[in-house]
Amino acid sequence: MKTKVLMVCLGNICRSPLAEGVFRHLATNKNFTVDSAGTANYHNGAAPDVRSIAVARKNGIDISNLKARQLTNQDMDDFDHVLVMDEQNRLDALARCTTEMQRKKIALITTASGIDATHVPDPYYGDENDFEFVYELVYQCCSAWLAKQ
Repeated sequence: MKTKVLMVCLGNICRSPLAEGVFRHLATNKNFTVDSAGTANYHNGAAPDVRSIAVARKNGIDISNLKARQLTNQDMDDFDHVLVMDEQNRLDALARCTTEMQRKKIALITTASGIDATHVPDPYYGDENDFEFVYELVYQCCSAWLAKQ
């Protein structure tokens, strides 16, 4: 049975789709499935931000077919690991939990990966450099997390 990993950010158009794409790219031939979601419903059904698509494409990863969706209560049962991008995402995901088992699945992606960063910053109001930084950080996190599994 495959281990199911969910990447979570606020709107599911910048950070978590990048994390999903990077994770999928790195986990090829490994026993994982990955998805992404946002804690808010700002962009349901939308493609990732064009800047996320561009930085992923520049690094050989296609995330253009992903569609934003909101985190659900059912996700807390369906996924084995819920990796969130920042503390507010963690709190919002925890608020959906009804059991201790669900709460134990949720972790900051940086902490769970052992990366020396407090969070993955939201690049939405930034420029290309911010998206490049987020891509590199997410790549480090996914690589380190997978190496620990």
